[in-house]
Amino acid sequence: MKVCFRIRRYDPEKASKPYWQDFEVEVEPTDRVLDALHYIKWYQDGTLTFRRSCGHGICGSDAMVINGRNRLACKALIKELGSRIVVEPLRGFRVIKDLVVDMEGFFAKYRAVKPYFITHSPEPEREWLQSPEDRARFDDTTKCILCAACTTACPSFWANPDFIGPAAIVQAHRFLFDSRDEGTEERLAALHSRDGVWRCRTVFNCVEACPRGIDVTRAIEAVKRLLLTRKL
Repeated sequence: MKVCFRIRRYDPEKASKPYWQDFEVEVEPTDRVLDALHYIKWYQDGTLTFRRSCGHGICGSDAMVINGRNRLACKALIKELGSRIVVEPLRGFRVIKDLVVDMEGFFAKYRAVKPYFITHSPEPEREWLQSPEDRARFDDTTKCILCAACTTACPSFWANPDFIGPAAIVQAHRFLFDSRDEGTEERLAALHSRDGVWRCRTVFNCVEACPRGIDVTRAIEAVKRLLLTRKL
């Protein structure tokens, strides 16, 4: 089947503003958007620029706006999108070139919540044990692949780029509710700030955008409740 791809292009070294370019591609219904982008780059226009790595929905590097929704190009099937597909870079980030955006600020917020184990107790002779029930408390948020689809779908982030964002809060949740971690106060200090978790307005865009099916809003609400409990 023939599909028309309309791609938002921008090269700041050559153009003063973005523009649209159309490509016609012969694809199979079971092909993914990433397959079509590869074809365009390899056979039609080698200057087209986008990120991708694993191609299997694990690395999160090929997140982009496809037909108006944040998706992973490697998971978006042609048959589910129709014969005309519009592709744009993630919104809210500075465009470096074409579909590649500057994610430095995104990862700075990720680092701000200290996304690693923090322990102050003496190291045990054996591993820290954890019950299945304790593991279940944060199991959902371990699935985050840092694709930024949730953050760039968030109206609070669009209105205030300093908002720490859903992805960083999800990463904080993963450790805040881990029974083996002892860094609660340090993480909550980063979240209980002017641009922290309270900027969330519970719009649920993040849940719809997440390619891993994480209940992002539920995780954010759990962090809010934890903060209120600590404060009281």
